Amino acid sequence: MLSRIAALPHQRGAWALLAASSFILVAVALYFQYQMELEPCVKCIYQRVAVLAIGLVALIPLVAPSSAVARSLGFAGWLVAAGWGYLIAADHSAMQQAANAFFSVCDGVPAFPDFMPLHEWFPGLFEARGLCGDINWEFMSLSMPEWLQIIFASYFVTALLVLVCRLACYRKL
Repeated sequence: MLSRIAALPHQRGAWALLAASSFILVAVALYFQYQMELEPCVKCIYQRVAVLAIGLVALIPLVAPSSAVARSLGFAGWLVAAGWGYLIAADHSAMQQAANAFFSVCDGVPAFPDFMPLHEWFPGLFEARGLCGDINWEFMSLSMPEWLQIIFASYFVTALLVLVCRLACYRKL
């Protein structure tokens, strides 16, 4: 079983599944935004960027799964984006659950680097019009940032599991 998990990074299908899951989540976010009219806040946009980053870094080893450099870049980007996304989602959840969440204010405009103003280049995808303290959607009594904490934790734990299995299998050799 460990060897099967350890072999996954050498298969295009595994990286394609990771990228597809990420892009599906972005599509769901756009559905919430444009069909359900739930405006994203700045923290929502940052979480969207983290989800999108996971999908984009998965494309690197998808192209060259036999390359150790491509796989390393894929794993590093996957772990960093999942960890960063989890921290933002946790902060967002804490902000929503604060005693006076009505007064929880976040920036009105995403703080992207000057060389990459995504909210100006792609406003339909990265423009923030919502308020961070608002809870406009819940499923099974969890808000969107709480669900994203679960999703980012799942991405992070999955990456760690695959890496641990790889290390365990290579130590046996």
